[in-house]
Amino acid sequence: MENNLVHLIIDNQKVEAEKGTTILQAAKKVGIDIPTLCFLKDINEVGDCRMCIVEVEGRRGFATSCIQTVEEGMVVHTNTPKVLEARQVILDLILSNHHRDCLTCTRNGNCELQNLAMKLNVLDIQFQGERSEHKIDDLSPSIVRDFNKCILCRRCVAACKNIQKVGAIDCINRGFEACILTVEDHSLKDVNCTNCGQCIQACPTGALHEKETIDEVWIKLKDPDTYVIAQTAPAVRVALGEEFGMEIGTNVTGKMITALKRLGFDKVFDTNTGADFTIMEEATEFIERFTNQDTLPMLTSCSPGWVKYIEMNYPELLPHLSTCKSPHQMFGALLKTYYAKKEGIDPEKIFVVSVMPCIAKKFERQRSEMKNEGLYDVDNVITTRELSRMIKQANIEFNKLDDNTFDDPMGEATGAAAIFGTTGGVMEAALRTAQDTLTGKDLEKINFEEVRGGDGIKKATVNLAGKDIKVVAVSGLAKAREILEEIKSGKADYHFVEIMACPGGCVNGGGQPIKSSKVRSEVDVRKLRADALYSIDEKSTIRKSHENPIVKKIYEEYLEKPGSYRAEKLLHTTYKKREKYKL
Repeated sequence: MENNLVHLIIDNQKVEAEKGTTILQAAKKVGIDIPTLCFLKDINEVGDCRMCIVEVEGRRGFATSCIQTVEEGMVVHTNTPKVLEARQVILDLILSNHHRDCLTCTRNGNCELQNLAMKLNVLDIQFQGERSEHKIDDLSPSIVRDFNKCILCRRCVAACKNIQKVGAIDCINRGFEACILTVEDHSLKDVNCTNCGQCIQACPTGALHEKETIDEVWIKLKDPDTYVIAQTAPAVRVALGEEFGMEIGTNVTGKMITALKRLGFDKVFDTNTGADFTIMEEATEFIERFTNQDTLPMLTSCSPGWVKYIEMNYPELLPHLSTCKSPHQMFGALLKTYYAKKEGIDPEKIFVVSVMPCIAKKFERQRSEMKNEGLYDVDNVITTRELSRMIKQANIEFNKLDDNTFDDPMGEATGAAAIFGTTGGVMEAALRTAQDTLTGKDLEKINFEEVRGGDGIKKATVNLAGKDIKVVAVSGLAKAREILEEIKSGKADYHFVEIMACPGGCVNGGGQPIKSSKVRSEVDVRKLRADALYSIDEKSTIRKSHENPIVKKIYEEYLEKPGSYRAEKLLHTTYKKREKYKL
């Protein structure tokens, strides 16, 4: 190991670092913070913005610390007058072409450009030249694209092209004419965007943000004739607290419920209950397919970004998709049928709001297939970030709230449903129910750790009732492409495949709290949130979906059994080939 170490000096401090380490990484080891903008660990490490420049003794000009690797005997200075002046000029040039309407920006207070301007004590803009003007693209149901706030860091492009392998956006032209565009500058609505929102998570400013719909929710909450129901996804409860200064991965279920009730929702239910129904239907569908060796492997259908991706890119594989709706859509359908009838409420007066970690759910909820008797299953989708804004608007001191519980009878869920929010969770939950169904026994095996973890592709062979079942849990669309190519070529021998559009699953969804590049380089945000969900599962009294009492009751009273005619009508859907471009 000693031969692999490099010795250098950074700001008069002796540093040891492995060969291949960048100056930026080496400086961080000894507590020296070098500012960055375009840098995003493992996603965008190209040195475009030049904000991280440093001086290296014996060399002319500046070195870009995010890409320049350390060398033996190197002497580095990160804050000389020349470096500080150069950074000021770079930042001034960026700000000169940036719409500085910070007070009305969704990223106000959580903007890397704003933070850097404060850190470098920017009090005035020296270069007040011509500023480019661009139209705002707000036609997508999920994403708003405002190039007027873009700083050309290319982080969004890297996330879309390199991490997701979608390539809905790219950088064209050079100099003052450079810009991030879609094909022929069409709306994201009309190109191959999957609405996953990973571009939003990568963006350091407000150039990309979710299509906010909280105004409609406020209107409905104030309407005495509308019965407004909130349902919350598992990943929301382990991320919402971050918007109020809590540690990453803090479980705030109780406070979240209290906040929703104070906002005025008539009922607050748990999407996890819907997830238990998803498992009942999906496990039954898989067992039937596996028994009959029919259209295998079966692919999960809980992630709407992934569903749109396969519709656009692999329509020939659509028969492999499970016909199950996603949990919140199933739940919405049951709320407007079973629950409405049970409580004597006119379904047309019920307004279902899904609180989701995912902006693709905004696209999903308005699909024509997500209707029953002319009514949408879900009427509005807000993200984790949007819920935090509503709580702040209502002047609720979130951290001081007491814990509350979900309302009956649709608030009872299992530990299996909780882990839906992380990659491998849907697979594990389905296997718990499938094993008991196939054997007719209540087996002790609960954890299927072979499908856990943040790796992009997790393959395993599990033995259920004496039969080997080959399963794969896939995280991120680039990895999904690898598996789909295997299936398409006939080389795959899998039986069951879970695919989540976002790397790490819903805990890293496009609607979750946005973390700066600095935080993301120091902390594994996805793991901390996922660990919190596994903790919820471990502490749950019931950890198998088919043992949920309310699920059993609704099947007995209303749905009859998984896969019944009524279950198919309410809880299942169809898919269609979708054109990549509508130009």
